[in-house]
Amino acid sequence: MLYSENLVAQAQQGDKQAFNQLANAWYPRIYNFTYKYFADEELAMEVTQKTFISVYQHFESLQDTEKFKSWIYRIAHNMCHNEHKKNKKTSFLGLFKTNKDNDDEIEYLPISDEQNRSNPSNYVENVENTTLLEKALAKINPDQKAVVIMKEYEGLKFSEIAEILQISESTAKARLYYGLDALRKVFEGWNLSKEQMLYS
Repeated sequence: MLYSENLVAQAQQGDKQAFNQLANAWYPRIYNFTYKYFADEELAMEVTQKTFISVYQHFESLQDTEKFKSWIYRIAHNMCHNEHKKNKKTSFLGLFKTNKDNDDEIEYLPISDEQNRSNPSNYVENVENTTLLEKALAKINPDQKAVVIMKEYEGLKFSEIAEILQISESTAKARLYYGLDALRKVFEGWNLSKEQMLYS
């Protein structure tokens, strides 16, 4: 556990040492979430810092210390969402710039795995190339992307995701399914072979 209710309560009451303990414990996890969201180290760091500034400034709005986990994720997600809207025309373009000459030298092989097509989760789990996953995540619907990151990478429960995003669990499950399916389609659109997905 990254925190205790007592530690959260102390931080809420202005205990700077308690807040620093919380921040140190949660910084890597929130950074991981923001980095998966943007695939940009500087932007992820900036949004993570903004998240903790907001946590510090609005700690009194947390009514239940048991809800700290969902509360901090909600703040991080809102920061990501706002930053995405502000920078969507510039932040992601660099991810998809390709050298046509280099592309022409690559022999892409079609993917034909019926089991993976019927179960997008299995398909995504087989893609071990981190860079490709980051690029693919950047191409899917932001609402679906947030759920995919929270469930597949952060290991959150659907009940937690629903609370963070303030949606129903059924909506969270639907967004996960369609998000994973969107990732599968992105990979298939690139026509990458399994070897390329693993090692390119």
